[in-house]
Amino acid sequence: MESEKNATATTTVYYNSACPVCDAGIRDQRGRMQACNINWVDVHTEPGAVAEIYSELEAVRERLHVRNADGELLVGEQALAALWSQTSGRHWLAWLALRLNFLTRPLYNFIARHLYRWNRRRGHW
Repeated sequence: MESEKNATATTTVYYNSACPVCDAGIRDQRGRMQACNINWVDVHTEPGAVAEIYSELEAVRERLHVRNADGELLVGEQALAALWSQTSGRHWLAWLALRLNFLTRPLYNFIARHLYRWNRRRGHW
């Protein structure tokens, strides 16, 4: 596999680099988390990796997936919150996303659904 694996990593992020918006967000997040032990798995270049989380490729293309240190699979705004909680200067975003999930969940799902459809129409995959 081409994903950046680290034997001591506690978190694995499953993302789709074929989406330009998602790719930019992940590149920024990776830059902020360089000191963290994270496995970054790009399902665009490694589509079979979705089997690790018993998911469908299209589901991971549509929403960010994170497997945390406890093996729990987090999707969408919870996945973002998990990353933000490990990111210096972004703990407040994690707190906000989790406390206001009645707002952040539908907002994330709305954006993800429309971004997914836009990417499909543009032929990004």
